[in-house]
Amino acid sequence: MSTTPTSLIQLEGVTKVFLTDEVETHALSGIHLDIRQGEYVSIAGPSGCGKSTLLSILGLLDAPTEGTYSLHGRPVHSLTPPERARLRNREIGFIFQSFNLIGDLTVYENVELPLTYRGLPAPERKQRATAALEQVGMGHRARHLPSQLSGGQQQRVAVARALAGSPAVLLADEPTGNLDSKNGDAVMELLHSLHRAGSTIVMVTHDARFARHAERIIHIFDGRVVQEQVETASTR
Repeated sequence: MSTTPTSLIQLEGVTKVFLTDEVETHALSGIHLDIRQGEYVSIAGPSGCGKSTLLSILGLLDAPTEGTYSLHGRPVHSLTPPERARLRNREIGFIFQSFNLIGDLTVYENVELPLTYRGLPAPERKQRATAALEQVGMGHRARHLPSQLSGGQQQRVAVARALAGSPAVLLADEPTGNLDSKNGDAVMELLHSLHRAGSTIVMVTHDARFARHAERIIHIFDGRVVQEQVETASTR
């Protein structure tokens, strides 16, 4: 008998208001969202619609003005910044549009660095970093610097860095935004393979073609969820 996947992320009535020069900007308005463990979700919408703000809240980089956020059933919306940082380091893997690799560190050192912040012993760091690089097909480039890699290879290293911490969820912010179509397709196939292996992925994109790689697409417009659609295997 099949079991229902466990709810990993729950947002209830999440609102985000930015105050600048006495002007209120409502970036998010009453977002309700439930993401289950092992799900692949795409958040789609035009520039300025609130996608990145939503991802920042999901990634514990920011907190909602109103509403609740639960991760693994634990309320996290009211955590202090240090508490959010500790939880983020353990539970969330980020994949950024601009890769965010450190230029004077090798590929291996870039992947290992977040594990150092976590205080893991050297043997465990080595095992995790090496395994993550092999998983994305970049083990043979471990001693190279980011400048010696193509854009697609740099993004693979960024994915390995996110994977090495064994996060509960991978958050991908326009992961193909700085790549040509060939490398973009390769990174999307990599994310698809990670999902097949059990990873939970939430991806922000404005590209409808890439959004369809996900099982479920959440359309955001003016800070609100305006539509949800489920993609079948035949349409992905």
